[in-house]
Amino acid sequence: MSTFERYLTLWVFLCILAGIGAGHLAPNLFQLISAAEIAKVNMPVAVLIWLMIIPMLLRIDFAALRGVASHWRGIGVTLFINWAVKPFSMALLGWLFVGYVFRPYLPADQIDSYIAGLILLAAAPCTAMVFVWSNLTRGEPHFTLSQVALNDAIMIVAFAPIVGLLLGLSAITVPWDTLTLSVVLYIVIPVAVAQLIRRLVLTRAGQTGLDKLLAKLGPVSLVSLLATLVLLFGFQGEQIINQPIVIAMLAVPILIQVYFNSGLAYLLNRWLGEQHCVAGPSALIGASNFFELAVAAAISLFGLQSGAALATVVGVLIEVPVMLSIVNIVNASAPWYERALPKGERQAR
Repeated sequence: MSTFERYLTLWVFLCILAGIGAGHLAPNLFQLISAAEIAKVNMPVAVLIWLMIIPMLLRIDFAALRGVASHWRGIGVTLFINWAVKPFSMALLGWLFVGYVFRPYLPADQIDSYIAGLILLAAAPCTAMVFVWSNLTRGEPHFTLSQVALNDAIMIVAFAPIVGLLLGLSAITVPWDTLTLSVVLYIVIPVAVAQLIRRLVLTRAGQTGLDKLLAKLGPVSLVSLLATLVLLFGFQGEQIINQPIVIAMLAVPILIQVYFNSGLAYLLNRWLGEQHCVAGPSALIGASNFFELAVAAAISLFGLQSGAALATVVGVLIEVPVMLSIVNIVNASAPWYERALPKGERQAR
């Protein structure tokens, strides 16, 4: 790892502070940037996410995707966590902490709305940012792409019924424009651009040229990640300063849910004998959230100033620091993980 990558956690912490400070000192500027959106998807953030994930997608050889079937155990674990565990565990944690433990300290008229926001957050598995986390754990890129695509397909039919069941609503207004645009922006376009660039580079310079390009683009991904963090915290700078206690209390069930689901996915993959390069992305996909969809759904169902909208925003704010901590745990525990695998299944590290 480069020096820059080694101290990524420090840069993240500094960017969080910079974002909060900038959002407080220049709220009009960040309001202007946050208003540059289509169907609740912020365009400046979308561009930064392209810069983050396209270098990772350049590594993907579509001819090798047929080999993903050999990782059926990892796929099964991730689907189980995302759709059978995660929304329901968050509903339980939301009821426990927001509805009981922290209830005396939260606005009484927003309790149900806070819980609803947490459920919306957990019912939408992450898409684009997973490529960043997978890359940082040296995850299998073809598995990551196929799993994200599969989750997107399931989300189209499962998001509304699961949310409706847990919220007790007979009809859920799914922001289809947000969901469709997000899939196009974060999956279809980056994959198409990356494959076009990959083909051109391989044709003109071969694998050596592609390796050189990937080495040059590595820092671009991390700088884009940090810039995204500044924007996200800048958008919510005033909220953080005005409601720090509420945000801290809402963060508790989210944190527990993230670590619980990622840990469960990681351990199940180890128990089933899946390779570490698959277990890492599986744990990360099982832990992270599709916050654009969650925020859009919360606003459309409960309103911009609702507790549900604030709860989904808290998920946005803690996403990067928490996922980086899981990346560190996955990387540090790799030797322990691989001791349980047959010699032929272990990765060359």
